[in-house]
Amino acid sequence: MPHAVPNQPHIPVMLAEVLRALKPVDGEIHIDATFGAGGYTSAILERGAKVVAIDRDPDAIAAGAALVAAHDPNLILQQGRFSNLDALARAAGFEEVDGVVADIGVSSMQIDQAERGFSFQKDGPLDMRMEQTGVSAADVVNTMARSDLTRVIGILGEERQASRISAEITERREKEVFSTTLQLAKCVEDVLGRNPKDRIHPATRTFQALRIFVNRELEELADALLAAERILKPQGRLVIVTFHSLEDRLVKRFLQDRAEAPGGSRHLPPVDDKPLTFKQIKRGAVSASAGEAGENPRARSAKLRSALRTEHPPRDGGREIFGLPRLAEVKRNGRSE
Repeated sequence: MPHAVPNQPHIPVMLAEVLRALKPVDGEIHIDATFGAGGYTSAILERGAKVVAIDRDPDAIAAGAALVAAHDPNLILQQGRFSNLDALARAAGFEEVDGVVADIGVSSMQIDQAERGFSFQKDGPLDMRMEQTGVSAADVVNTMARSDLTRVIGILGEERQASRISAEITERREKEVFSTTLQLAKCVEDVLGRNPKDRIHPATRTFQALRIFVNRELEELADALLAAERILKPQGRLVIVTFHSLEDRLVKRFLQDRAEAPGGSRHLPPVDDKPLTFKQIKRGAVSASAGEAGENPRARSAKLRSALRTEHPPRDGGREIFGLPRLAEVKRNGRSE
């Protein structure tokens, strides 16, 4: 049974599957790129490995102080974005590591705190900023042009009624600015309606879209995968847990590009044969067990993908392989650009 973090408010998703793929052992160095409440980190430390843990949320860093004190010097906790995980590991004194693990998305700690503005079930300021700085969800909702807002909700929330929702938002904000989570949730519910039997609130996709946009989560994930390629040693292990199709699609696309030889045809010119920098531990995604999904609702949509680093050097290039959507920018308290 994994070591429990004191007062841990959530259960780490797919912990057994993560440890099976990551295989941390005594003397190794691992990066927990999304520290959160420290569930993965604690389990890795129990196996005798050192951990460089990263989180962009200052609340998570503060809450992790006791765990750092209990495991010094084997745990180094750093505030920062996991897109910079290679630079953060090198700043901690490690030029290469044995494993990188990340649980992508918002943590239950953030959702449960109404004042953070992530949840449509608890009234709070319309915020959603993991770092608690920069552009907020309120800035986006109140200032973004309707056409741009439609794209954000439609693409990042995969919401089919994005145009209707953005129309209602832009009409209502002319009379009263959006400042709270329940205010926005009510607006979306008024547009889409709600069947009492529905398990999913009608505002779920809109809130997802705003959270992803505000925190640049797709860009962060793409950069984190490239950073992991740079910092993992040969035979180092990459383990990523995602919670919706947009995230999983990026991980799948990355591993297809880095771990699968391109197909060729005798009727076409030769395919550029780039060196493979990863080998998939298991082809395809692993889902949470039925038992875990029944006990922990957050695990129901979880997918785990994992890969081993090969001996080839990291490739040049950036986010081009991911096909990230081009969306408008928003300034703090300003109009979309």
